[in-house]
Amino acid sequence: MQLGLSDLFARLVALVGACAILWRRLQGGLPEPAIGSTPAIPTARPQGSIPTLKMPTAKGWAPGQTPVAAPGLKVNAFAAGLKHPRWIHVLPNGDVTVAEALFLPGGITNLFDYAMVSTMKRAAAVGVSPNRITLLRDADGDGVAEIQERFLEGLKQPFGMALLGDTFYVGNTDGVVAFPYTPGARRITEPGRKLNDLKPGGHWTRSLLPSPDGQKLFIGVGSLSNIADEGMEAEGGRAAIHELDLTTGKSRIYAGGLRNPVGLAFEPNTGVLWTVVNERDGLGDETPPDYLTAVREGGFYGWPYCYWGQTVDGRVPQDPAKVATAITPDYALGGHTASLGLCWVPAGTLPGFPDGMAIGQHGSWNRSTLSGYKVVFVPFENGRPAGPPRDILSGFLAPDERVSYGRPVGVTIGPDGRSLLVADDVGDVIWRVTGER
Repeated sequence: MQLGLSDLFARLVALVGACAILWRRLQGGLPEPAIGSTPAIPTARPQGSIPTLKMPTAKGWAPGQTPVAAPGLKVNAFAAGLKHPRWIHVLPNGDVTVAEALFLPGGITNLFDYAMVSTMKRAAAVGVSPNRITLLRDADGDGVAEIQERFLEGLKQPFGMALLGDTFYVGNTDGVVAFPYTPGARRITEPGRKLNDLKPGGHWTRSLLPSPDGQKLFIGVGSLSNIADEGMEAEGGRAAIHELDLTTGKSRIYAGGLRNPVGLAFEPNTGVLWTVVNERDGLGDETPPDYLTAVREGGFYGWPYCYWGQTVDGRVPQDPAKVATAITPDYALGGHTASLGLCWVPAGTLPGFPDGMAIGQHGSWNRSTLSGYKVVFVPFENGRPAGPPRDILSGFLAPDERVSYGRPVGVTIGPDGRSLLVADDVGDVIWRVTGER
């Protein structure tokens, strides 16, 4: 089969990257994973103009092949044949909506941009976006959706979804759109009403989470670049969680300095908002770690000036006053795991699992030994993380790290309340995890 220029370039980049990885390994051994409330984070080693670039080729799942469920659990395909499913929402009648969208690269201005896009193509992480939401219905309750319908089309990289009353909200990359919804409808055809404007591009996902009283929407908005590479003016309104008042239509930044906050969830016993954040690249395998944190109203979490509290990033023009206010996150998830999905899992939802958070880890590219590529569980006690993470699903990555069968993203409790649904945007599957019996 003839290889395209982009694929050939991606292979060349992989070869150069392998040499860079070998060189960096010779400078020191692999660090221990930076995980937990008091992680050991290695000293930063800036990678300069040749960052570690390692990403498996997207392969997909062979017939009958599935991820590996943790002991006591089992997994089955709830729905297959989707196109890059990213996020999941369960409607009150048990229907499941799935946002299908892809990253659309902007202007390529240098060799690294081209290298990154070429590599992402090989990993099935970039391409023509489906720009739709699909509805799944398991009418007979056997754990497999026998109905798939085009619920909404013509969207702009949709991601987050929420239903409040008779209004269905969609987080498009350029703003939140409200659509009229009729209970039980398998399709929305009426035009939507745009509620706000958000800057597209860069970290493009826009997760949505209603406030407990249903009066507001929290919106995760990632940065344009790695470390404000185009200046802070270009990052205005980004790297933040927004709060949109649905009554007044006014929006404000609820918390900032969060490089790419994606999954949002409330801890129900305390009512505190939590998020998972993808931290910056180019400083080492475990530096800094991605993290799970409670979100303080008005809080600042360091990006781009510093990380994990007030550890200064010397690559960035500094603002000492901002650094002095930076909040240390609550729980490290390891370097470059690309932790995206987040949902609260009440005790007993999955047998043997207490209260805690499920996290979909999409998987790394900027490290010598790959991380993530699984779904993990962080136990909670008294409203706080309590103990090491546990695997829920693994086996998305081949043991030799050359190919990925899938990459988990969004996670949510299934309509039966006794299962976990997982969006897999390489396998084009929604997986369903339940107890083994």
